[in-house]
Amino acid sequence: MTTPPPPPPLPPSSPPPPLPRCPLPIEALSQPLRAHGLSQLTTSLYIGNAMAANNRQLLSTNQITTVVNISAQTNTFIEGIQYLKVPVADSPRARIGNFFDAIADYIHNVELRQGRTLVHCRAGISRSATVCIAFLMKYHSMSLIEAYTWIKACRPIIRPNIGFWDQLIRYEFKLFTKNTVQIIDTPLGKIPDAYQKEFQMMMST
Repeated sequence: MTTPPPPPPLPPSSPPPPLPRCPLPIEALSQPLRAHGLSQLTTSLYIGNAMAANNRQLLSTNQITTVVNISAQTNTFIEGIQYLKVPVADSPRARIGNFFDAIADYIHNVELRQGRTLVHCRAGISRSATVCIAFLMKYHSMSLIEAYTWIKACRPIIRPNIGFWDQLIRYEFKLFTKNTVQIIDTPLGKIPDAYQKEFQMMMST
């Protein structure tokens, strides 16, 4: 009876894939586009502020067909544009997570119809960024840290508040049964560890 040959050695573990980069980094955008507060995230999804959402020429130039307003502010209704309003306050206590699935599904359906969506809040920093992160997690299979990194590269000013981060962390676990971001304690209070590098740089200055 011959002894079977030993199993082949396991291949070396490959390094984790690099985090995604925004397809249109902020440096590539024209100055007028940046000045109006509009940033492109995917071929069919944009994020911006209230001024951009009410700029008829900007919407037309970028072929925006749908505007999703994540604030209590009122839009200037423009013919040919579909509107969805979700009046969420920019407060850590606001239950923005209750709308993650509905808004993500809505954006996805616009995409399937070859449309383009602009998601905005007042400044395009917290509320709109939060729901765009949720969309990328659900429909682009990005982890929370990947989605945040992607949008941060496209729009460096984003900064969801701590309550929104908590809800995004819960949503990530619901989708993937694991988490890539945690809330940590700092001398200035709780922050997501995604902000840790920024926090350290601020403390060192």
